[in-house]
Amino acid sequence: MSVVKINVLTVPQEQRETLEKRFASRAHAVESSDGFEWFELLRPVEGTDDYLVYTRWRDEESFQAWMEGPMKAAHQGGGAPSGERPKPAASGSTVWSFEVVQQAAPKQA
Repeated sequence: MSVVKINVLTVPQEQRETLEKRFASRAHAVESSDGFEWFELLRPVEGTDDYLVYTRWRDEESFQAWMEGPMKAAHQGGGAPSGERPKPAASGSTVWSFEVVQQAAPKQA
């Protein structure tokens, strides 16, 4: 059964461009991970400063393997000079976890 992880990132208006550029710079980093099924970065339109980072995985084990491997490596150093990490664009983060129990797709014509 697939699992969905939604990382809720609180991003002040002045940091939105920075956050989106950081995601764009590593846009394909997750795609080759075993068990990865889907990714979306959702920008808030109104009423909130919360971005949603939506990922879908074959199972919890696949997500955990990515967290402990490629994701962990991507967040260490971040390509900053002298190995310093850049200041986070988000001022807060919460992860929501779900199991997919029902889904629908467009009907084929």
